[in-house]
Amino acid sequence: MDWFYLAFASAILSAVAAILQKKVLFNLDALEFSFILSIFNSILVLVLISNVNFHSLNVTGLLILYFKTILGAAAFWFVMLAIKNMEISGALPLMTLTPGLIAIFSYLFIGESIEQLEILGMGLLLIGTYILEIKKGKSTFNPIKIFFRSEYHHYIIYAILLFTVSSILDKVILKEYKLQPITFVFFQQIFLTTNFLLFLLFQKKNILLVLTKINSTNFKWIILISIATIGYRYTQIEAIKIAPVALVISIKRTSVFFASVIGGKIFSEKMLFKKGIAIIILLVGAYFLT
Repeated sequence: MDWFYLAFASAILSAVAAILQKKVLFNLDALEFSFILSIFNSILVLVLISNVNFHSLNVTGLLILYFKTILGAAAFWFVMLAIKNMEISGALPLMTLTPGLIAIFSYLFIGESIEQLEILGMGLLLIGTYILEIKKGKSTFNPIKIFFRSEYHHYIIYAILLFTVSSILDKVILKEYKLQPITFVFFQQIFLTTNFLLFLLFQKKNILLVLTKINSTNFKWIILISIATIGYRYTQIEAIKIAPVALVISIKRTSVFFASVIGGKIFSEKMLFKKGIAIIILLVGAYFLT
């Protein structure tokens, strides 16, 4: 299958997951939800176990994958904190900054090319982000103040940085250590669940008490989120195996448009027209990065 369709499928599934995550996070702590979701995900990936070639596993590749999942788990937690405490149409579009950082770091560390048009794309990402954060009746410089003072914006920044390193490691693991996508997704999910468990234990949370928060109301939503999550992770990895990281992530980040506009309507968020314009600028910037 063409990498573009895989990346676009990943974007749609990611948007569905984000909207449902916002719905569930109204009633759950961000870290507890991340752990619960990871359990559901681990159960789902067990169906892949017959396709995992355990005899061809590379120990170094698995160790790098585990390190990458520590970064990924922390990044996911930060995004959940942002989605829980911010408007979805304000939090998710900031994730489109990721392709710009990936392009820069991929150029510096794994030798992927960067062109002048990509520099223009990075500029548009910054402009779109700035417009997104301008508030009605506030100073033009208010977005700068927000980025320095808002705890939840800091979570997004941390997540972007962690996802950038994590995405580059995806390419290294697939290219250098020849880990197949199904094997990659299987072990990634098992490692993520382990990491979230360790995060909870570090915070001295009662694991059994956390699990009791799965009730009939949120059970069906978590199952749907889990299916969408495994789906977008697998299609993303398949796409990255074929195409450059920044290219795939640029298409994947179109999910923020669908999630922000549809989610913004569902949750009755404000200034969606202005946010829509900012998101379009962000997506054009991400497109130029291709």
